[in-house]
Amino acid sequence: MENKPCDIQPADRLSLVQEYYFSRKLKEVAQLNAEGKDIISLAIGSPDMPPSEQTINKLCEVAHDPKAHGYQPTQGTPELREAMAAYYKKVYGVEVNPKTELLPLIGSKEGILHITLAFCNPGDTVLVPNPGYPTYTSLSKILGCKVEYYDLKEENGWMPDFADLFKRDLSHVKLMWTNYTHMPTGTPASQGLYDRLVELAQKKGFVIVNDNPYSRILNDQPLSIFNAWKWSEDLKDVVWDYCIELNSMSKSHNMPGWRVGMCIGNAKFISWILKVQSNIESGTFRGIQLAAAEAFNTNTEEWHREYNIDNYRRRRHIAEEIMRTLGCTFDPNQVGMFLWGRIPDHYADVEQLTERVLHEARVFITPGFIFGENGKRYIRISLCAKDEKMKEALERIKGTLPPAPRCEGGE
Repeated sequence: MENKPCDIQPADRLSLVQEYYFSRKLKEVAQLNAEGKDIISLAIGSPDMPPSEQTINKLCEVAHDPKAHGYQPTQGTPELREAMAAYYKKVYGVEVNPKTELLPLIGSKEGILHITLAFCNPGDTVLVPNPGYPTYTSLSKILGCKVEYYDLKEENGWMPDFADLFKRDLSHVKLMWTNYTHMPTGTPASQGLYDRLVELAQKKGFVIVNDNPYSRILNDQPLSIFNAWKWSEDLKDVVWDYCIELNSMSKSHNMPGWRVGMCIGNAKFISWILKVQSNIESGTFRGIQLAAAEAFNTNTEEWHREYNIDNYRRRRHIAEEIMRTLGCTFDPNQVGMFLWGRIPDHYADVEQLTERVLHEARVFITPGFIFGENGKRYIRISLCAKDEKMKEALERIKGTLPPAPRCEGGE
């Protein structure tokens, strides 16, 4: 037989996206570490602390049960659904029916996929924040949706420009992605913000999906989008007609590798998402589900304060000093597990700074352009490194880069 060269080509959709930035960059960082460079990573929001002891003990207990290793219900065990509903009641004051208004997920990132598949046909339009989580854009493109951005800018407090959105023709939009507490800027949610988002969704006739994994990090007043319209009896159900919320245990419970998330919404929406999910997944290991339920049920407010408030607050002080050393300005009222700052004007672009910090100071920080055009003059520092490592990163930067002009406070 003639030996023909292989000419198999990938699907056209792969031309619409690139390999995820951190997937690419971490290969470079791994190579630098292999060369003995000892890179300190302040880039990724992966909590470096373990889950609570009772969570781990429950996982081990269930794993030793020979009956626990079969397939589980796609919609999750009753124990997990009930624990998630109780958590929403305790933390956000939101009543959720665990049987019909809640769906456990293998991480909220997968929820983005399932929701888009459930609501959008190829060619439909989704509204995506700029800057915002890159997966909103990449998954939408992979699934054949049109992406239309709405600007978030520093001069507007990183809030949507509602005057612009209300006057725009959005009749072609199916979904609007929001993310407050906002990543990457750390802008906290507010009752007024959520009320305006629900008002917009109702007037324009599309679904708001609020991605809410950071609401408990460095934040004493966590909010859910389902708190919207809380003050009005006549409109209290409007939010359930037009909104979905994603949440996750990755940040709030130090469980990023466990892949436990949740989707909250009305019974009709949840049934649509479950129809997609049941054709893709076969349920999460029972041990993980019961351990997650244990975490929801037994982690105390004192535990959350130690890990989500006090610990990150200490690290935040160090991150602020790194920002000042680099000559960056930042809003001191940010919440969440990152610090977002604007780079000095004398840099041509953000990578001129981040690449220098990586290769000269051996510290990996995130350039803001990966979150969209409006992030191209910003950097993001993760608080997910031990205090000692963050202090060492600060000293490396101080010893490598020339001192920047000192700024009082954040600005």
